[in-house]
Amino acid sequence: MQSKNRTALIPYVVWIALFVIAPIALVLYYSMLDLSGNFTLANYQNFFSPVYLKMTFTSFWYAFLITFFTLLFAYPTAYLLTRTKHKQLWLMLIIIPSWINLLLKTYAFIGIFGLYGPINAFIEVFGFNPQQILFTDFSFIFVSVYIFIPFMIIPIFNSLDKLNPSLIFAARDLGASSWTTFRRIVFPLTIDGVKSGIQVTFIPALSLFMITRLIAGNQVITLGTAIEQQFLVSQNWGMGSTIAVFLIVFMVLTMLVTGQKKKGGRV
Repeated sequence: MQSKNRTALIPYVVWIALFVIAPIALVLYYSMLDLSGNFTLANYQNFFSPVYLKMTFTSFWYAFLITFFTLLFAYPTAYLLTRTKHKQLWLMLIIIPSWINLLLKTYAFIGIFGLYGPINAFIEVFGFNPQQILFTDFSFIFVSVYIFIPFMIIPIFNSLDKLNPSLIFAARDLGASSWTTFRRIVFPLTIDGVKSGIQVTFIPALSLFMITRLIAGNQVITLGTAIEQQFLVSQNWGMGSTIAVFLIVFMVLTMLVTGQKKKGGRV
């Protein structure tokens, strides 16, 4: 029986080895090479310079803002969806835009936020001059939140949908206000969905580069942008791999912090 179980694990182990361990090992290997292909640890030393430390702080700051605003809009939306009659249909309508290619959606927002786009056309109706909305923090965060919000809504919706409504009724019968019921009952029991949503938002937000280039221009430089520049512009694969190593470490730490802890016993 044990031999059959071990045989069944072979495809899984091979998959993990080829597509998880091997790529990470390759990134580690290149991170220890200089431009001439010689072994060095200078790339790691350079990462702790003020330039890259500031870039790291900027990446975390924007990832935090994107995650915060995404959660701010996603939680009430998911809550309202669970109260609607055709909740699965409405959820599907929210998910469908995520099937559209990311590049196409980004270019669509370039047209929307452009000087001759519909937003500035609407502003001109009231006699105001066109505003440069592109290449700003607002446009970058707005588009990023739009991209990630379906992925935040889904786990929160699932947690809210599984919530036993009798617990809410019991809290109200005992005199708890709506805010107290949410704070003491609803939110704690759906925190796992929130954590999952934070993971699928915060981690990709750390490595954004396409949106930073097209929407924010050169106004926002993140670790993802730096990796792209090191590989495609500077051709410094060693430094690009070093940044990627630290990005992987940050992602693993984020998963550990927001991980769900299983508790034994009965509820």
